[in-house]
Amino acid sequence: MTRLAAIQMSSQDHIDTNLLHAHSQLITAAQQGSSLAVLPENFACFAAGQQRHTAERFDDIRQQLQQWAQQLQLWIVAGSIPCPYRPNGQRVPHHKVRSTSLLIDPSGQIATRYDKIHLFDAEVADGTGRYCESATFEAGEQVITAATPWGHLGLMICYDLRFPELAIALRQQGAEILCAPSAFTHTTGQLHWQLLLRARALDSQCMVIGAGQ
Repeated sequence: MTRLAAIQMSSQDHIDTNLLHAHSQLITAAQQGSSLAVLPENFACFAAGQQRHTAERFDDIRQQLQQWAQQLQLWIVAGSIPCPYRPNGQRVPHHKVRSTSLLIDPSGQIATRYDKIHLFDAEVADGTGRYCESATFEAGEQVITAATPWGHLGLMICYDLRFPELAIALRQQGAEILCAPSAFTHTTGQLHWQLLLRARALDSQCMVIGAGQ
C-alpha cells in the first residue's frame, strides 16, 4: 500500500520558523511510511506584502527541500514558493514574482516545476474584501504533469481548483493524481474547499490531494 501525506500548516511571517515546522511535518510523514508529502501553498511564509522578500530566498529554500527529500527518501510537492524567475531562468519583470510549486524526488532532484496559472483576483465578503494576486504575481502558462512511481502527477495551486478545464487538461496529459496545495480564505474555505476538491476529482477521474493552510 502506498501512503501519501497532505500536510496542513498555519504558516506565519517568519520564514525560518515555518521551515522548521515544515521539516518536522515531513519527518513525521516519512516516519509514518509516506512515499509522497504535499506541503500547502505559501508554506514558507504566509504574510501580506512578504512575497518578494520570500522570493529572495527561493534558491535557499529549494536547496533545503532538496536536502530533506534526499535525507528522508521522500517525494515532496513543495506547495508554492514565490520565485523571482521564470522556468527559462529569465527574471520576472515589473517587480513581480511567480507562484511556483516544485516536485522533488528522493534523490533530491527537481522532477518538475509548475507556475500557478490562475491568479486570485476576487471580491470576498470578509475583512479584506478585495484580493489582487496579479498585482504581485505573474501567471504561469504551462500545464505540467510528471511521472512518479504511482502514476502521473498533475500539479495545480489553490485558485486553479476553480477551473475544471485545467483538471481535464492535466488528465488529457496522462495525470492520475492531482495535487492542490492551497491557502483558501476562511470564508471561501468554509464554503468551497471540500466541494472543489470533489468536483475536480469527478471532472478528471483523478485522485486529488488537497493540502491547505
